[in-house]
Amino acid sequence: MTAARLVVWRHGRTPWNVENRFQGQADIGLDDVGRGQAARAAVALAALEPAVLWSSDLSRARDTAGELADLTGLPVTTDRRLREIHVGSWEGLLGSDVERVDPEASARLRAGEDVRRSATGESPREVGVRVAAALRELAEAAPDGSTVVAASHGLAGRAGVAELVGLPPEHWRLLGGLTNCAWVSVDRHRSGRYWRIEQYNVTAPDPTDPLEERADFATKATAG
Repeated sequence: MTAARLVVWRHGRTPWNVENRFQGQADIGLDDVGRGQAARAAVALAALEPAVLWSSDLSRARDTAGELADLTGLPVTTDRRLREIHVGSWEGLLGSDVERVDPEASARLRAGEDVRRSATGESPREVGVRVAAALRELAEAAPDGSTVVAASHGLAGRAGVAELVGLPPEHWRLLGGLTNCAWVSVDRHRSGRYWRIEQYNVTAPDPTDPLEERADFATKATAG
């Protein structure tokens, strides 16, 4: 068995996202805006008729997935491998704090290097391998030709998808960051031998914001 499409969905906004804090695997919940984002995105994703719904076990991703579960009746199954990058001692710090406590790592991070987030954290490459392995297993366990939705996190989602489709790590940053509650649609080539990005950084329209534009891989690949 194998799925035909994987949808990797970033969670809605949290208070730490607003403050631009290193969130990592801290279990920070959604704020009111994030809950609204999740509800709107769930309507759009329900139209894809997913057969299976997975999530990181962190509450911000699990509660985001719960909005889709309410619409589809699907259970939310969690997998720790879908968690965000582990940032170790950087957890809860602002970018300016990291510049102060670890200026060398901060400079390398800004330069786009594959930097481990603190001495006890992970690197993006490690996260990509972890998440991609989970995505492959979830897809292979799903019904033939089905759509699988996996609620995850910003860096984890981007790195996992990039690793899954075989992008070299030095090119991962070219995809840009995932917006809160945006998703990536990845489809399996008809040969079954590889995955490819169909859409990137797609968001559900916000009816309260007439200026909001939907972004996809073809038109706004570096959005985020």
